[in-house]
Amino acid sequence: MGVALRLETTKKESSLTKPMLESTPPEAASPGGMPKHVALIMDGNGRWAKNRLLPREAGHVKGIAAVRDVVRAARELGLQYLTLYTFSTENWRRPASEVRHLMGLFRRYCRADIEKLHRHNVRVRFIGARAGLDADIAELIESAESLTANNTALNLAFAFNYGSREEIAESARALARDVAAGRLDPEKITPGMIGSAMQSAGIPDADLVIRSGGERRLSNFLLWQAAYAELVFTDKLWPDFGAADLKAALDEFARRERRFGGVPAASRGECSLGEAAVRALVAEVFEAD
Repeated sequence: MGVALRLETTKKESSLTKPMLESTPPEAASPGGMPKHVALIMDGNGRWAKNRLLPREAGHVKGIAAVRDVVRAARELGLQYLTLYTFSTENWRRPASEVRHLMGLFRRYCRADIEKLHRHNVRVRFIGARAGLDADIAELIESAESLTANNTALNLAFAFNYGSREEIAESARALARDVAAGRLDPEKITPGMIGSAMQSAGIPDADLVIRSGGERRLSNFLLWQAAYAELVFTDKLWPDFGAADLKAALDEFARRERRFGGVPAASRGECSLGEAAVRALVAEVFEAD
């Protein structure tokens, strides 16, 4: 009976630990300490305008200039992937006049800048829900992606009408449909399969997430893809954020040691405690009153 119980326990522990042991580690960043994928939460437009006694819309207009500056800098620095949090699913709760203004700015930006990005060999993608968008906006999105699909320099993604929880739920629904149709064994579902069913499929996990504006949260942005990302927060409001701030964040990234839950090879022999000392510590901790 005791042997059977131990065998059953071992079997359960094996089933719990096996997925973690077999999971694929995050893809390494580019050589030289440069992140492969940088994601930006562009926060602070409204406060920038308020500080200058201007309407909030003025901050969004000024924010477009910051977008152009940062995209140009990313291309010149040799970044491979840049994702910008442009409009979240929660942003629809803002006043209707502000939403209309933001949609108008999006239209103008696409019409004015996509051709320029194409000439600089930038590939443009959009992640986020497209259902319910105005027809002309959906057409602008599809046109931009089609025009730049074969470009090979910077991969620029706009998270537009995007919410990470909804993206994860959509991926789960897609896999659930495959399970229901008998095309997929639910026991065979892996983290990689979940990621491949997301809107952002093909874009590597974020190495670095930068947020401007002084807030310290992700706000439903790339929750799955930022699992191992380094986070950099700056108090600078987005309209004032520029190439120098991007470079400073990259420098901060280069100073950090990314372990992905493991131990660096150089540190593995540093522990001076012998086996007997470890056993003594275990006894002290677990046998104490």
